Amino acid sequence: MKAMRYIILLICGIAVLVVFAAYSHAELQTVVIVTTGGTIAEKADPKTGGAVPAVSGKDLIEAVPGLGKIANIEVVNLCNIDSSQMTPEIWAKLSQTVDECLADPKVRGAVVTHGTDTMAEGAYFLGLTLKSDKPVVFVGAMRDASDVSPDGPANILNAVTQVCSEEAQDWGVTVTLNEYINSARNVVKTNSTNVQTFDSGEKGYLGYIAMGKVVRYNDAPTRQKLPLPSNLPDVTFLSTFAGDDGSLVRFAVDHGAKGIVIDAVGAGNVNAKVYEAVKYAISKGIAVVITTRVYHSGTWPMYGDQGGGETLERDGVILGGDLTGAKARLLLMLAIAKEKGDVSKIKTYFKR
Repeated sequence: MKAMRYIILLICGIAVLVVFAAYSHAELQTVVIVTTGGTIAEKADPKTGGAVPAVSGKDLIEAVPGLGKIANIEVVNLCNIDSSQMTPEIWAKLSQTVDECLADPKVRGAVVTHGTDTMAEGAYFLGLTLKSDKPVVFVGAMRDASDVSPDGPANILNAVTQVCSEEAQDWGVTVTLNEYINSARNVVKTNSTNVQTFDSGEKGYLGYIAMGKVVRYNDAPTRQKLPLPSNLPDVTFLSTFAGDDGSLVRFAVDHGAKGIVIDAVGAGNVNAKVYEAVKYAISKGIAVVITTRVYHSGTWPMYGDQGGGETLERDGVILGGDLTGAKARLLLMLAIAKEKGDVSKIKTYFKR
């Protein structure tokens, strides 16, 4: 009888633990991690010495100690490519996939693992096109998974922590690496090798993550939303330079570009030959956006000779403000698709 009593007590104890574990698991919020590849999912190839895609989404999650104590994790493997091979079409598919995940009421938000080379642009594209307002955190790594000190696991842990935090629910899409949180609109990659590479310049970080907590600094910029078209128009991105003869602008026009973004100098200036090429593009009804390669401030309608910001704007050019050229290209693609190429309407999307 005594032995039977012990067995019954043991069974009851195990049942209580199982119920408690199940209840605790159910109480956790659900975060979907959508994987696309990048350094975070790469390992060194012993044959070539370079890093190659080698880590699955499941492997990524298993490499993060304690992740299951923060949230219930669901993994969606979209692709596994270096982000230098990314395209707007892949980002469009990513945007649709993330929206489908976020439509589930039980899902708190999403983490997107992505290569750092084009992460700033990918995050911005999703910031423009996602229907959901739930938090989406782009995360990656500067050191691959076979490095002596990989930064990917900590970055994933921080990203999931951010998604679950009440302090971060109205930031929309962010880029979060090395504990610093950047808005998708303002973030740029500033260092080709260092783990502290993403920065928001004079706009400042949204916040950072310390000891498992989100520390809030700033609100996110007002979010623009544009519909995701079935086909993205061809928009050319060029950077002007001393002695530029404008031939590349004319080539883009003559070969079917629906829009052109030119990274100019100063506050948005080009030389006389490029100015004439820009006028040629405008005469063909092509939307031309001028950005600047200067890191801070942006383009302005300043007084100047032919090719100055004010002259260009007067002649029908759209000034890109403080957007980088690469991000302006994405916004122009979506605006052209929505407004059927109407330059006067497209211009409203680039107001400062």
